[in-house]
Amino acid sequence: METEIKQFMEYLSQEKKASKNTQVSYRRDLEQMAEYLRSQGIMETEKVTRTVLNSYILYLERQGRASTTISRMLASVKAFFHYEFRQGKIKRDPAETLKTPRVEKKAPTILTVDEVTSLLNQPGGGSPKEVRDKAMLELLYATGIRVSELIGLRLEDVNLPVGFIVCKDEHKERTVPFGKTTRQALSQYLEQARPALLKGEGSPWLFVNCSGGSMSRQGFWKIIKYYGEKAGIRADITPHTLRHSFAAHLLGGGADIHAVQTMLGHSDMATTQAYTAYVQREDPVRTAYKTAHPRQ
Repeated sequence: METEIKQFMEYLSQEKKASKNTQVSYRRDLEQMAEYLRSQGIMETEKVTRTVLNSYILYLERQGRASTTISRMLASVKAFFHYEFRQGKIKRDPAETLKTPRVEKKAPTILTVDEVTSLLNQPGGGSPKEVRDKAMLELLYATGIRVSELIGLRLEDVNLPVGFIVCKDEHKERTVPFGKTTRQALSQYLEQARPALLKGEGSPWLFVNCSGGSMSRQGFWKIIKYYGEKAGIRADITPHTLRHSFAAHLLGGGADIHAVQTMLGHSDMATTQAYTAYVQREDPVRTAYKTAHPRQ
């Protein structure tokens, strides 16, 4: 089965042009499936049946895997066997009618504006690390980009005078603006902190770690957790929390939903519309008072 998985991975890379992260995820999922099948004495794809795959699902559940994890793993399995069937390597697709576990969507954590302000104010020192952390947090909230996009930014992707960044992947790119506060934080980082962290070395990446290398997802995860605790925020903060908060705060402030969709890079409007459920609506009586009262 190793040969079939290898050929499928080549198909994902060369024909589907899947991202590196997608390829890593698929390979890991399929290798785990193959390991289970070997333990059941199954070495060839044509011997895999729907019953065998259902047993694999039960095995994953007994291991305590989350429904979201099992659903993702089964998506990889389905794609693999669909490919095998289309290539004529198996006579029947055993994964075609598999039912994935029902996944209950967890409501995203949305910080209040005050909580975000407190979080962004935590790295207030002048050390290279704190100046860098400040710039990263400000840029993440100012643009709503994904953490993978944040750590993947290159110097050439930032237009500081005009105030925008360019996010790219294999298929498309989008331009996202940022404001004066973020521009100031980035300027200080680029002029003072980044050269100090690089210690005379060069790097194409916008944000670098304390050793001058590229920033990792895990490294930034630790940064945002640290400052969240320091700010006294009880909510479970992840790098995606600022993306969620960015969207909800923009929509709450009256931003056009199509513009927010473009900035977030959502291909489906429904994904962006989901944030409207978390927009805090102001009391209409209070709004009328603040708008009309002469002493406001």
